[in-house]
Amino acid sequence: MNGNRFGRLFQVTTYGESHGDAMGVTVSGCPAGLELDEDDVQAELDRRKPGQSMITTSRGEPDAVSINSGVQDGYTTGTPIGMVIENKDARSGKYEPYVTAPRPSHGDFTYSAKFGTRNWGGGGRSSARETVNWVAAGAVAKKILESQDIRVKAHVNQIGDIEAPEVSFEQLLEHTEENPVRCADPDTAEEMRELIDEYQEQGDSIGGSIYFEAQGVPRGLGAPRFDAFPSRLGQAMMSIPATTAFEFGLGREAREWTGKDRNEDWEFDSDGDPVPEGNKHGGLQGGITTGEPIYGEITWHAPTSIPKKQKTVDWETGEEKEIQVVGRHDPVLPPRAVPVVEAMLNLTILDFMLLGGRINPDRLDDRPGEYDTDYHPSSPQNE
Repeated sequence: MNGNRFGRLFQVTTYGESHGDAMGVTVSGCPAGLELDEDDVQAELDRRKPGQSMITTSRGEPDAVSINSGVQDGYTTGTPIGMVIENKDARSGKYEPYVTAPRPSHGDFTYSAKFGTRNWGGGGRSSARETVNWVAAGAVAKKILESQDIRVKAHVNQIGDIEAPEVSFEQLLEHTEENPVRCADPDTAEEMRELIDEYQEQGDSIGGSIYFEAQGVPRGLGAPRFDAFPSRLGQAMMSIPATTAFEFGLGREAREWTGKDRNEDWEFDSDGDPVPEGNKHGGLQGGITTGEPIYGEITWHAPTSIPKKQKTVDWETGEEKEIQVVGRHDPVLPPRAVPVVEAMLNLTILDFMLLGGRINPDRLDDRPGEYDTDYHPSSPQNE
């Protein structure tokens, strides 16, 4: 099975299944000299972990990370960073009815059809549990980008038919983490919570979307065609389980605009540089960053694991069956997906920063050849 690596220079390779012993990620291409410890990563994992509220799965995973390579005396060494998150609360027994009777709209059948076998506990490799690895890697990328004054934030902007009004980046930073829905508009968050509760009481689930924004990204990142910034970002976001759409700038609304209305005239900024007078393009033109904020939206379908009765077939017995998917599942996905979206945006931006030569891929201090650094370990014999 391929497809377990993301990135060109900042490469993330993951392993693990939902109910396996552990999840794990190797980060290759992190420059040396980044101050990093497990607390930096844990802070992001705690935002994603299950059991945070009544609108998330009750699976009791601490998601405690262990960094076992690539860091010396609190600084990255430039070698691969290995991180492991053990699975502590897997209960595979509830998945036994679906080993040869696939759950509706899951990856059960397609995985079996492709490989002739599968790890069926908790959905195995197809489970969104795997995104814990992405968030761990994204925490490393986030810390590097923050040193470059690049900030990323996202929030839940729609659940079902309840849509939040537009909010500023400052509101995203201030209010997103204040409620379990992770919507930066408090009033809308209450409405969303009530709607989620209604579907949960009915034994059903509901879809939604997330708005994301990145500020401080320099102009000139990305390349035309297959390495265009939106092409790579779309791959990153559409890799998140249960996503059905990715948009940037005007997104789907662009089909309603004329060329004259959508086009943005050029003007000079205070430094005398050409800048577009607006940002309907979402910070991207010709597949390359403009220096304006990058923003967009990702859509999720409703979680497919629901208690309502559904029909399936058992290929081993030849029977048609009525099933109820019992267990611990999220009634809605975007609230826990916010840190995943931020992680994938951070990973994409950092990879382009390295590819574009904006960050030295060997070391953050950009002092090639210098060996006597503040972050080099001291000899124990000299103490």
